[in-house]
Amino acid sequence: MPKVIVIVGPTAVGKTKLSIALAKKCQAEIISGDSMQIYRGMDIGTAKVTPVEMEGVAHHLIDCRHFSENYSVMDFQREVRKEIAKISERGHLPMIVGGTGLYIKAALYDYHFDDQGRDEAFLSRFADMDNAKLHAYLASIDPQSAQSIHMNNRRRVLRAIEIYETTGKTKSEQIQTNQQQPLYETLFIGLELEREQLNTRINERVEQMFADGLYDEFCRLVEQGAKPDMQSMKAIGYQELFALKEGQVTLAEAKEQIALHSRRYAKRQMTWFRHQMPVHFLKVDLDCFEHTIAQAEDLVSQFLDEH
Repeated sequence: MPKVIVIVGPTAVGKTKLSIALAKKCQAEIISGDSMQIYRGMDIGTAKVTPVEMEGVAHHLIDCRHFSENYSVMDFQREVRKEIAKISERGHLPMIVGGTGLYIKAALYDYHFDDQGRDEAFLSRFADMDNAKLHAYLASIDPQSAQSIHMNNRRRVLRAIEIYETTGKTKSEQIQTNQQQPLYETLFIGLELEREQLNTRINERVEQMFADGLYDEFCRLVEQGAKPDMQSMKAIGYQELFALKEGQVTLAEAKEQIALHSRRYAKRQMTWFRHQMPVHFLKVDLDCFEHTIAQAEDLVSQFLDEH
């Protein structure tokens, strides 16, 4: 059974820095576990790793789709497994770094998808319901899925509701039933910060993204045809900017919306990781990140020495 390392944690916690340090230490290649970093041109808003930050470490599943394309958990599952096989064949260690918990788990466990067609009658029932109300309805029938799916991701929210209404089972129950058998020997490392520290870092990151040109990046995408209903544009950091572009909110309000949505998403991410994966959590030392790296290196060494 191939060995895989997975690094998870909320946004702005230091996953990229840790992953590069570990990859250089143990000859790993990195697979992005972020379902939005696959889109070309969406660099700043997704906090995509830069060529300089990569420090020569190979990265996969980044910049491989046009922003107009949909990208399902099935696509991710197939492509991650393919990358794991190729990296392992090269004698290197596959390392998944990301934030989309359901996608990562689907790739690593024996999960089979129900690929049935979309019921148009079902969709029409919810056509007039806004994202917040739709997400609240999902939370009332499947709280676990609601925690892992952002309310802006209408397609995934609808899919979870559809599964419940057509099968009588929640999407969470299906996952728990189908994803019990691991396909790989996996070490899960999670990074965590105190809530106040994390919220401060998220707020600072939002300010930095705008300083780095997030709004200009967004406007270029719109000029190239990006629309609010595209899957890529449901990403936090992009969805909120359509209202800014239309003059419906101020720049300060848009920044606060992005920060608020990011903080809420980070909270949901941590809840999901704690309940869905056997994660070894490390408290990030902001004053000495090298200490956090050393702790992770110890975990990796023990993992690689086993068997």
